[in-house]
Amino acid sequence: MPRNVAIVLFNEVEVLDFAGPFEIFSVTGRRTTGERPFNVYTAAETDGPIAARGDLIIMPNYTLATCPPPDIVVVPGGYGTRAQMHNPALLGWVREQAARVELMTSVCTGSLVLANAGLLDGLAATTHFSAYDLLAETAHTVDVRRGVRYVDNGAIITSAGVQAGMDMALHIVARLLGKDTAHETASYIEYDWQPERASL
Repeated sequence: MPRNVAIVLFNEVEVLDFAGPFEIFSVTGRRTTGERPFNVYTAAETDGPIAARGDLIIMPNYTLATCPPPDIVVVPGGYGTRAQMHNPALLGWVREQAARVELMTSVCTGSLVLANAGLLDGLAATTHFSAYDLLAETAHTVDVRRGVRYVDNGAIITSAGVQAGMDMALHIVARLLGKDTAHETASYIEYDWQPERASL
């Protein structure tokens, strides 16, 4: 049974933050086994169009209320997180999902949403380099890791900015399905994945 991967969308979301992990999870395994280990979809608070960075318009597959129960959640970043980190509806949904999903993850400043939801208290985490101080201010007990691609706390994984979300997604593939599958996926999308330099 494929794992459900919910990628959260909101206005001013950074494009590669969500599109990079979406690509990786959606193509993994298809050439080697013919199976889909991940069922990837997007979800937003409302069912209308989302205006991402650069005025890219996206239609989410579901709303947060109607999406299939996720096994993995990806909260991307972008300037829109400055509003979303104070959005009670999203924070409540993230808290609810964190209590039941296999993995709760963030890319870039999506970590600010996790922090305001109380999920990073006492944990190590990372974010976009421009938001290190803001993350530390948002979650006073978080151990902000600077200069790493991602930080894996077990059930919660945060990544640095933009392209680093792809490293995190490949790390998740390796963790769940094995390094050979992750390397095959990286090779297929012609991404120079170097897991040895990605994390502390």
